[in-house]
Amino acid sequence: MTTPLTQGDISAEIAEAHDDYAKATADGASVRHHPDRGYAPYRSSVLRHPKRPLVAVTDPEAVELTGPVFGVTDVTALDNDLTRQHQGEPLGERIKVTGRVLDRDGRPVRGQLIELWQANASGRYAHQRDDHPAPLDPNFTGVGRCLTNDQGEYEFVTIKPGAYPWRNHLNAWRPAHIHFSLFGTAFSQRLVTQMYFPGDPLFPYDPILQSVTDDAARQRLVATYDHDLSSPEWSLGYRWDIVLDGPAATWIEEGR
Repeated sequence: MTTPLTQGDISAEIAEAHDDYAKATADGASVRHHPDRGYAPYRSSVLRHPKRPLVAVTDPEAVELTGPVFGVTDVTALDNDLTRQHQGEPLGERIKVTGRVLDRDGRPVRGQLIELWQANASGRYAHQRDDHPAPLDPNFTGVGRCLTNDQGEYEFVTIKPGAYPWRNHLNAWRPAHIHFSLFGTAFSQRLVTQMYFPGDPLFPYDPILQSVTDDAARQRLVATYDHDLSSPEWSLGYRWDIVLDGPAATWIEEGR
């Protein structure tokens, strides 16, 4: 029987990967923007990424590139407010998350469909495969969507998610986070990333976040608390911009 890896084992692997990155950049080596798809401390990435070269498939009708995506009529007024999608109030800390979607030159990306999904305040997803022994919230499903406006702005009202355990190693816990999905002009252009909350003590222990070995890139995944966005006696406010390309790009879960 294999002895489970401890957090100490994983932390040592994370430190080694960060040291290798620091040495490579100090030596002037060209370092990839994205982490290795087989990042060892993140055990499931090793198991599920392709082991053979990808095969190019030619679609004669280019359905994937020309098919429609969601438009204005498909997004309702309640889709971006996850606290109003059920009859009762969800439990937890109510928050507002807003920001802008920008291209590499800082220009707004208009009409961009953004979807999010997340765990509830207890750290559990409303999903049949989530068997974490934490309570489900009948008034919180944890999914939402919206379209960016002409300034590239988006806004969600939701509940701050809780940390939750996962089986990457012994006593593995994920920091609180929200998954974001962005669509371009077709579903084949979908990008997925994660937003984290400032000051989380679990940051150093999380192999998924730490797979981003560049400190500046990792910080771009963390939202900023903005008191001016907080509503009196209602919610706290966080700001998080998403940059799609270039040296200031938000890290995207490539190949995950």
